[in-house]
Amino acid sequence: MTNPSTNPLSLPETGFIRLKQLLLFIPFSRSTLYRKVSNGEFPHPLKLSTNVSAWRVEEVREWIAAQQ
Repeated sequence: MTNPSTNPLSLPETGFIRLKQLLLFIPFSRSTLYRKVSNGEFPHPLKLSTNVSAWRVEEVREWIAAQQ
C-alpha cells in the first residue's frame, strides 16, 4: 500500500495545491478552470505571494464531492 502523502497522483487531505497539480484531479483545462472560478462554479485560489496562487485542498475536495 502506498502512502498518499508520497504518491504524486493522490490529492492531499489538507493544505494547498498549485495549478499544475490541481489539473491532474479535475476534468477540465486551465482556461475552463479559470472561467469556472470567475463564474463562481469552482473555489477561488488564494494569493500566497506575489507570484504564487494555490487552492485550499479542502475546498477542492468539497467541490469534487458535490459533483458526484
